[in-house]
Amino acid sequence: AAMESTGVYWKPIWNLLEDRLKLILVNAAHIKQVPGRKTDVKDCQTSTSSVESWIAQLLSCGLLRASFVPDRPQRELRDLTRQRSQLTGDKTRVANRIQKVLEDANIKLASVATDILGVSGREMLMALIQGDQSPKQMAQLARMTLRKKIPQLAEALTGKVNEHHRFMLGMLLTQLQQIEEQVEAF
Repeated sequence: AAMESTGVYWKPIWNLLEDRLKLILVNAAHIKQVPGRKTDVKDCQTSTSSVESWIAQLLSCGLLRASFVPDRPQRELRDLTRQRSQLTGDKTRVANRIQKVLEDANIKLASVATDILGVSGREMLMALIQGDQSPKQMAQLARMTLRKKIPQLAEALTGKVNEHHRFMLGMLLTQLQQIEEQVEAF
């Protein structure tokens, strides 16, 4: 049996029939280039001279070139990989939003810390969200090599953080953590 690949609409039918029939998936652009009149209406109708559809006629004449469709385990692995990749992109977008909120609050943490979402950066962000520490106290949360930059950190953490910024940062950090957990699961 042959079917035209149109979006994702072919997948449920393929999944039902793959164990029962030898299937061929054909690229729609390829079918349109096969000589003869091709219309979607003609594809699904039976002709008056025979009971075969246009795609079936092309298949019986050997005029269709099959697209590669991997086995089910490979398709499932692709689904997992694509979803993980999508989540990684989402994580980057949330990280950029966090940076945007910090810039809006005149916090220049990224100019001093290479990774604002590292251990030190996250602790400083949590301190910003809580709002009960001075910039010098927050700078003391630095770890490892970032400790060498405590004076620059104190200056970078001096800004105009209000309740709106705290709310946004809290929500974005929560969202980031959820995405990271999903990435780990995938």
